[in-house]
Amino acid sequence: MKDDNSQKLFNEARKVIPGGVNSPVRACRSVGMDPVFITRGQGARLWDEDGQSYIDYVGSWGPLILGHAHPAVIAALETAISQGTSFGAPTGTEVKLAELLVECVPSLEMVRLVNSGTEATMTAVRLARGVTGRSYIIKFDGCYHGHADSLLVAAGSGVATLGIPGSPGVPEVLARLTISLPYNNLKPVKEAFQSFEGQIAAIIVEPVAGNMGVVLPQEEFLPGCAELARENGALFILDEVITGFRLGLNGAQGRFGLDPDLTCLGKIIGGGLPVGALGGKKDVMSHLAPEGSVYQAGTLAGNPLAVAAGLATIETLKADPSIYDRIEKLSQTLAEGLLKEAKKAGLAVTGHQIGSMSCLFFNPGPVTDYASAANSNLDMFACFYKAFREAGIYLAPSQFETTFVSAAHTESDIEKTLAAAPAVFKNLT
Repeated sequence: MKDDNSQKLFNEARKVIPGGVNSPVRACRSVGMDPVFITRGQGARLWDEDGQSYIDYVGSWGPLILGHAHPAVIAALETAISQGTSFGAPTGTEVKLAELLVECVPSLEMVRLVNSGTEATMTAVRLARGVTGRSYIIKFDGCYHGHADSLLVAAGSGVATLGIPGSPGVPEVLARLTISLPYNNLKPVKEAFQSFEGQIAAIIVEPVAGNMGVVLPQEEFLPGCAELARENGALFILDEVITGFRLGLNGAQGRFGLDPDLTCLGKIIGGGLPVGALGGKKDVMSHLAPEGSVYQAGTLAGNPLAVAAGLATIETLKADPSIYDRIEKLSQTLAEGLLKEAKKAGLAVTGHQIGSMSCLFFNPGPVTDYASAANSNLDMFACFYKAFREAGIYLAPSQFETTFVSAAHTESDIEKTLAAAPAVFKNLT
């Protein structure tokens, strides 16, 4: 498979864009390849600059649950763009989207639209600190909540270890206010509340971790986090940027019966355009300016194009909830098929799947947290990725990302993917 035009573009991009990409993982460095440059998408397929087509399981990293260029989304965008691209003023459509989010997501009473998932989580942390008057937050190793300074923190060793900067440019004095703990383990959370009594503003967590591969929560973990937060006067924040409208109309909180104080949303609620949202209980959300004193603002917040695409996406899902059953079955078939073929080839692997999210770890397992996920064979994953890309299957170029199935995928797409698997796995042994 030739990618001459992609290679030429990548060489040009590196002259004017750091690393040649506008988000680091796109550079494909972890798999020892260069990226392909995409020209268009339709349904479950992508085409690159060299005319190669791929079955796409990235879906723009999660937003495209309906697939590429869905007719309802395109029609909504055409109508919206004919009326203008941005006003910097309130619109009726942003009220409609907020009302729809409140209707669908169980814990939401009020919503503030922002421009990205990072803005949503950043605002959630600021709001939690403002409401509680406390400075520390708890997050979990391997849970990615965007690149805001308070959340870009790596874990140390031991129980309730203070965070250290996860990137140059994050001041250590700020990183020290973030306590990063092992996912799926309540004991260190209890100990953190004891060690920092009366100082912790919030726990923030991905209900299903989607940035260390797909790591599922153990049954007691999320309810335990919520209970510990409330017992100690802290807020419980669910980062549903990935899982919101991905695991159902009610998100992960509906699936798991959770009632967070704050919820962060993004990806699907913009239908593929830049968007984010922070929502929660009225008594908490009312602390945001201009009603309250916790400041947050955004020139393009509630952008009419993003709102139109998000409305079209959610309304399509709401009109046909059977979409969720169908894509979960396809995702299960894909995940189980890959796991079966890998094991048949004698590989030590573990597979996780929930809803339309899945991940194959090159790791004998179990995988329950970031430390166990990090034991995966990254060289083997790189070979797996390369072989599938050469076979016309477009996966996320990282062991620690998610495979997404969309409503545009068909049984034939899954069959074609699995048909390529035996040769892929044979070459890894």
